[in-house]
Amino acid sequence: MPVKCCFYRSPATEVTAWSENMDTLLANQAGLDAFRRFLKSEFSEENVEFWLACEDFKNTESAEKIASKARMIYSEFIVADAPKEINIDFSTRDVISRNIEEPTVRCFDEAQKLVYSLMAKDSFPRFLKSEIYRKLVNSQQVGTHKKWLPFL
Repeated sequence: MPVKCCFYRSPATEVTAWSENMDTLLANQAGLDAFRRFLKSEFSEENVEFWLACEDFKNTESAEKIASKARMIYSEFIVADAPKEINIDFSTRDVISRNIEEPTVRCFDEAQKLVYSLMAKDSFPRFLKSEIYRKLVNSQQVGTHKKWLPFL
């Protein structure tokens, strides 16, 4: 039998662990998928998509790729009337617009913090009360209970 680390979670507790904090949810692929589905139902999936794009962007090493990814993120999420425009304040948008000429891996940090905060304070609590999350919790609980089969 494999040794279980102190951080091991059974599949049943994994879904309920997502309620601990948003980082736990975002670090789990199934949790992220469920959260995305919820955000899509609320027409706000651009928030998590932007956050994920920024996480990927921060791991970019090549200056060439930094510039091209920064332009892609800017055109997809930041510029006015972008296809997936995120809701950030004018001053943050303005700073990014000026910094996009010579982008660094930190050029979206402030916007990413704002979007994360919005999701954590607004979307995440609603997700935990949503039918999507409730169904996942219930399906995990049902799956862990042994069913009693009467003798014939």
